[in-house]
Amino acid sequence: MHDAPSWRRAIPSKQEKTRVLVADDQAHILEAVELLLKPQGIAVDCARSPQLALEALGQAEYDVLLMDLNYTRDTTSGEEGLDLLARVQEMDSRVPVIVMTAWGNIDLAVESIKRGARDFIQKPWENERLLSMIRVHAELHQALRRARQLELENRILRGEGMPDFVAGAPSMQPVLELIAQVGPSDANVLITGEHGTGKEIVAKLLHAASPRSRMPLVAVNAGGLPEGTFESEIFGHVKGAFTDARTDRIGRFELANNGTLFLDEIANVPIRQQAKLLRVLETGELERVGSSQTRRVDVRVLSATNAQLHEEAAAGNFREDLLFRLNTVEIHLPPLRERREDIPLLATHFLNRNRSRYRKQVTGFAPAAMQQMMQYAWPGNVRELEHTVERAVLLARSDEIEPSNLAITSGKFTVQSIDNMSIDEVEALLIRKVLRRCDGNISQAADALGLSRAALYRRIEKYGL
Repeated sequence: MHDAPSWRRAIPSKQEKTRVLVADDQAHILEAVELLLKPQGIAVDCARSPQLALEALGQAEYDVLLMDLNYTRDTTSGEEGLDLLARVQEMDSRVPVIVMTAWGNIDLAVESIKRGARDFIQKPWENERLLSMIRVHAELHQALRRARQLELENRILRGEGMPDFVAGAPSMQPVLELIAQVGPSDANVLITGEHGTGKEIVAKLLHAASPRSRMPLVAVNAGGLPEGTFESEIFGHVKGAFTDARTDRIGRFELANNGTLFLDEIANVPIRQQAKLLRVLETGELERVGSSQTRRVDVRVLSATNAQLHEEAAAGNFREDLLFRLNTVEIHLPPLRERREDIPLLATHFLNRNRSRYRKQVTGFAPAAMQQMMQYAWPGNVRELEHTVERAVLLARSDEIEPSNLAITSGKFTVQSIDNMSIDEVEALLIRKVLRRCDGNISQAADALGLSRAALYRRIEKYGL
């Protein structure tokens, strides 16, 4: 028996057993439920106060919540339990709630049903009846959840109301399943993967699958903001807060209110600013720069990085408590070299889009060109493939893209004569080489190139690197 349970910060898989959260302030009640359910293969977490119950529901997904209506000694009004029921309904109205009431307190049980509880049982209960009640509600909840996940996976694959997302390789199946599972929730999600793997597309899919989809998705390159303007961009400022603050400015959190905020390159947020981000995530409160007025926001935060945040946290470069808040769930995107089955699908998708855009009569790829693409390492991942196909469509002189149009060979870019390259092409080539040499580390690459991080990010976006 644990006074303060430890619950997993993960969404259960389809094979995972039934999970029940029990909320009651009496230790013998919690022990009795555990002794009844655990031998039946049902996982049980316990919470001895309404606050602990809410924290547990915020960190894990349960098939049933079994909760008492009174938590203060010698009270029988049930107001604490009804308040907890209301909070649970706000968090997730789909989780089945079974309330426990004292013997004969039928009026309170009826009131809880009116407010959203699915069922009630009186203390002391009959073990078989309680066990049967939990099984029925858990099985129904699991069936409905599987149906929702399957429908969402199908919507993603059909592309209905979703951004373009090509994912047929086996290594992408866990990604699809996680998007389907966590998309409809309010859980903060950390999206990890190398540069160009499609992290922003996943953020758009998560937003499109959520109840917030009709509200804005606000994206910001958190690592590309100069440290001096970070607070103003993220939290806003009031007129006169600093020299150039000639008018009030709404920050990204307020712009995303009731919607979703996507913080790309989260690992590059300066350590001094991380505490301010943490406060908003914990409390939902912020102040614009130069203002003492506290504002409340309701924002789901999605973040992305190509860095190893756990290693950065261990090295003291990233706050561990902020990492805990950001990655309620982590979705890792494999690099393109680990999902080669998708290369033909992706290449054809990009070809169709660009031939319409540039009005070119290109119908496909020559076999040798497709072979080159399948053998190439794609260090820039899907983004590099996209730009390679776009360039090839522009250069194609026949109805098929030839190997010479791709400008790739033996896993490396062909050496081009600088005499035949534009200044932008030379700069892009140089930046690409330095990024590879620095293993994608933006700060190191910026130092090597003599640029600020913000300036390097602008060039990366400009050249599609």
